[in-house]
Amino acid sequence: MALGSVVAAVTALALLILIRFLYVVLWSGKLLHGKSQKTYSTLVILGSGGHTAEMLNLLSVLQKERFAPRFYVAAATDIMSLQKARVLEDSLVDVAGVSSGETAKYMQIYRSREVGQSYITSVWTTLVATAHALYIMIQLRPEVILCNGPGTCIPLCIIAFLFKVLGIRWSSIFYVESIARVRRLSLSGLLLYKLRVADQFFVQWPQLHRKYPQAVYVGCLM
Repeated sequence: MALGSVVAAVTALALLILIRFLYVVLWSGKLLHGKSQKTYSTLVILGSGGHTAEMLNLLSVLQKERFAPRFYVAAATDIMSLQKARVLEDSLVDVAGVSSGETAKYMQIYRSREVGQSYITSVWTTLVATAHALYIMIQLRPEVILCNGPGTCIPLCIIAFLFKVLGIRWSSIFYVESIARVRRLSLSGLLLYKLRVADQFFVQWPQLHRKYPQAVYVGCLM
């Protein structure tokens, strides 16, 4: 009798999680529509090289008064990206006269795997990086996540999606595939696309849109 009750409880819980999962997938991307003037705390995930350049170019046309406060996250070994983000935010302070401490915060996250690192040791670093990503998401609980391909976005976006399914926090995830990806998605993009983690998935080339029809073609943003 006790075993039957446990099985029934587990089955009911699994059914509830499945229903919640389907609800999240159905309503993803629909909650920022409309003319609401609400502000949204925003997590911006940066990556070395071209990823950061493209993201900062995107942020330059963002309605910054609506997407605030902004939290910038980059890999622990990527110092330049956060410095560039500070320069962008400082330029906004100069124009708007708003205190830098009130508009943005900057933090680093551990990488799951460094270039050239062995796969055996990367198991441990992946666990550490995932735990750190969980800590960041619990601390920030952003309403919007912006990313465009760096590997550091994967644990953060997966955790944000799980938070939605569990009803902890609804974070709208917007992924913009890099302009360098003309015919194939990056590994990060492919994972988020196939798992349907992103609320809105944007591509910048028509070839990609034809290959991945659930993505939104927006043209070149650079």
